[in-house]
Amino acid sequence: MSKVFTIAEGLENLGALRTGGQGSVYKGKRTGTIYSAVKLIPTPILNESGDDKNYRNFLNEVAKLQKVNEIPNPNIVKILSSGVTDTGSFPFIEMEYIEGPDLSELLQPPHDKIFTLKELIKVADQLACALAHCHKVGVKHGDIKSNNVKYNIHTGNYVLLDFGLAIMSEEQRRSSIRHAGAVEFMAPEQHEGKMLLQTDVYSYGVILYELLAGQVPFPLSGNGDTGRNSVMVNHMETDIPDPIRSRKLNMPEEWDEKKIRQEMQVPAWLLNLINKCLQKNPDDRFKDGSELHDAIVAGSLSSTNGNVAVGAATATESVAALKADNQKLQQQLLELQNAQPVIDQELAEPLDNSKMVVSKLGFNALVALLVLFVLFSVYSVFIKKDARLPNNTTTQDSVQTNSDTTLMNNPQYEDSARLETERKRILKLRRDSIKHRRDSIIKASIDSVAVDSSRADTSNDSPF
Repeated sequence: MSKVFTIAEGLENLGALRTGGQGSVYKGKRTGTIYSAVKLIPTPILNESGDDKNYRNFLNEVAKLQKVNEIPNPNIVKILSSGVTDTGSFPFIEMEYIEGPDLSELLQPPHDKIFTLKELIKVADQLACALAHCHKVGVKHGDIKSNNVKYNIHTGNYVLLDFGLAIMSEEQRRSSIRHAGAVEFMAPEQHEGKMLLQTDVYSYGVILYELLAGQVPFPLSGNGDTGRNSVMVNHMETDIPDPIRSRKLNMPEEWDEKKIRQEMQVPAWLLNLINKCLQKNPDDRFKDGSELHDAIVAGSLSSTNGNVAVGAATATESVAALKADNQKLQQQLLELQNAQPVIDQELAEPLDNSKMVVSKLGFNALVALLVLFVLFSVYSVFIKKDARLPNNTTTQDSVQTNSDTTLMNNPQYEDSARLETERKRILKLRRDSIKHRRDSIIKASIDSVAVDSSRADTSNDSPF
């Protein structure tokens, strides 16, 4: 790499590392063997005095960054110096040089398209730790994306880089984001020029989604305005796709079935955390990096205790359901125990011999017999009455015979004979009527008993 221009006295420029919308990063070399990374801001400062608004804003933001380094953090790049270049008057910040690949490079061949769960949780913890450290001193990064997080091959830590947007003015941020920002990682409010602590939380969620699923929620197709606008609209309006499905599709072919099953056992707390980070409304996300990091610690501890679930089912809910079922069973057992003395008392009581249990069929039979008994009683009464009638008639005939002897010569004898004949005819008609009525009653009683028996049989055959 050849020398392009002088950055500052004692700081040698070894060439560009990366060029982006927020500026270019060069590899610098201080006097001696110390290597560093230099972030150049593309807006020049014409006057290095308090009268220049851009210079004043730059100094204010650099002061915030210096607070970040007051307490060293292994997951945040160290800010070594800042100033204005001798050539071109560009503001710059000098950072330590982290040797190793960034996250976007770790998702490209020859590496796997997804991170293992163990490494993903490590990234989640260390990056949340970096955000918590920045937010405590009031610094909003504003440009969190996978190629701004590097893996330090010497320490094994993941380090948050490039605080370029953090030292820009509000107007510079809006212009940079609108034209050259990494739109795939931008929160919905960033498209309106806002930058909040929750904005960093949203971009953090996009990184975790990318490492879990193998791609960002809304990939960018091309670099044109149409593609960028489409991604912006998706961030503001479209639901986040299911990362589990994408993870399954992006599983490396060389992994065996056991490893695939193991890597699909995504902790529910991690899925819930990503989902909360990616809420459209900033108020629905974690309020800052500290709250985010606390949630990761709590989730990691729950996994250590065995509360791990697949997909979206939470182990906490499963445990709560089991506890509820256990309490319900205990309540039922207690009710049975309380009812047992009553049952024992009922079983111990002697049977009342004065009471007799009769089935429905037996009851119907008894009723039918009672009806028959009544009918036969009525019938007997009529039979006895009819039996007495001939005797009376004989007596009357005998009397009449005697009377006929005495009344033989009576002129009224013929009239009496006619009356007697009429009386016998009426008596015969009465006996026939009584016999017909008796037969009708007996027939009706027999039919009634037959119907009751048929109903009783039907009732016994029914399952109800």
